Amino acid sequence: MKIVDARKKACPQPVIMTKKEADEGALEITVIVDNEIAKENVTKFGLQSKYRVTSENKDDGIYLVLKKEGEDKKVSETLIEVQKEPEVGKGPFGYLITTDKLGKGSDDLGRILMKSFLYTLSEKKPYPDFMIFLNTGVKLTTEGSESIDDLMKLKEGGVEIVSCGTCLDFFEIKSKLKVGSVTNMYDIVDKISGSINTITI
Repeated sequence: MKIVDARKKACPQPVIMTKKEADEGALEITVIVDNEIAKENVTKFGLQSKYRVTSENKDDGIYLVLKKEGEDKKVSETLIEVQKEPEVGKGPFGYLITTDKLGKGSDDLGRILMKSFLYTLSEKKPYPDFMIFLNTGVKLTTEGSESIDDLMKLKEGGVEIVSCGTCLDFFEIKSKLKVGSVTNMYDIVDKISGSINTITI
């Protein structure tokens, strides 16, 4: 049995920590969380991943037990391998990130959500083929960004990360670029035109 202590972990870390154990083929996982939202998210993940989920409130947290019954370990490992290499299409796909915030409304909340989005993206495969950063989005790839480590992980995983040179110059931060390379609008258009899907954020 695997134990995941996800107390004091912000969304989506409890789910990602649980998923890592599931991807290793764990047939039983005990996840400890400390709030109802984390409980709901882990429960949803467990059910979607074909686990039976039970929960118990204790003095030191909420204990969730995810269990697969009646499965041969070899079969489980085979299923995990299939999950690790899903088909994503017959050509490149990527993200066009045009802002350092996610969603409209509170700027502070938007920055928190963007940080969470990039962290989650770095933990979930398959990775995109490329990520293009435009406008205030280039602030995410430069010094001071809280997402540098997550973007570095994506880059090391084979993701091409590029930032708009005009945008870096506009904000006077080209010398502070920490992840990826500088690009231009011609290359950006060429990359988008050659992809099967580009998701704009």
